[in-house]
Amino acid sequence: MENIKTVSFGCDHGGYPFKEDVIAHLKGLGFEVIDCGTFSKESCNYPEQAFKAATTVSEGKAQAGVLICSSGEGVCICANKVKGVICGLAYNDDVSHLMVAHNHANMIAFGGAYMTLEEILHRIDIFFNSSHDEGRHQRRVDLIKAYEETHSK
Repeated sequence: MENIKTVSFGCDHGGYPFKEDVIAHLKGLGFEVIDCGTFSKESCNYPEQAFKAATTVSEGKAQAGVLICSSGEGVCICANKVKGVICGLAYNDDVSHLMVAHNHANMIAFGGAYMTLEEILHRIDIFFNSSHDEGRHQRRVDLIKAYEETHSK
């Protein structure tokens, strides 16, 4: 992905054990990171952090985002409710690339209960080193964006 300077990060208590390592990795890649929480291992409501991180991307304060909860599903669903966000669940290496190449994702989600830190960091690298495929994939992304424009409130 090109022109990424700032990345939003959000997690709940299920992703909290990975938080500091992931943020350090993102900074090591040269990104500024906006930390949208959580800020402790205490149980919390994942939609709050996911919506905050996704809104940061939607508003252009960050160009991409990383989310982690226990399964990855909850934060991914929340992010995709925010206009302008396309988030994918990175359950393997190929999908971590294809969500950018084919779907033009600007956020990536992880299930901390089902992945190691090494897998998460490796898939973050894949995500940020992928680029958008144009042609037929662009047409499909345009259909998604057109639907969002006509059906969002």
